[in-house]
Amino acid sequence: IELRSVSPDDSCHVLDIKGLRNPSIKFWSFWDNNQLIGCAALKFLDNEHGEFKSIRVEDRFRGKGIGEKIISYLINVSKKEGIKKLSIETGSGDFFSSARKLFKKFGFKTCVPFADYKEDPNSCYFNLEI
Repeated sequence: IELRSVSPDDSCHVLDIKGLRNPSIKFWSFWDNNQLIGCAALKFLDNEHGEFKSIRVEDRFRGKGIGEKIISYLINVSKKEGIKKLSIETGSGDFFSSARKLFKKFGFKTCVPFADYKEDPNSCYFNLEI
């Protein structure tokens, strides 16, 4: 709901439950005892190209390095799965600035739209060779 509220209807790439059930997607939830910390998904675009989807950290856990841990985990899983290139689409607005900063910290570079994405002023595209 939060991501839909900060993205224009015609430029919202959030996966719903049905989308997360797609066989090309692996989904994880991260917990601290009984408290949900965050979630993330990896979509296999092909055998060597993956896309990070639905990376979220629960509000009360933000600013504690959880996002970095989730991205590190996803990169390690991707390597084990034979992925050679990772891509991500995220928003261009202020709400997404911390996400963009985090991806750049991991070495993701700006790229052109990939997969089914199109040029969109509301989106930023990144990829990383691993």
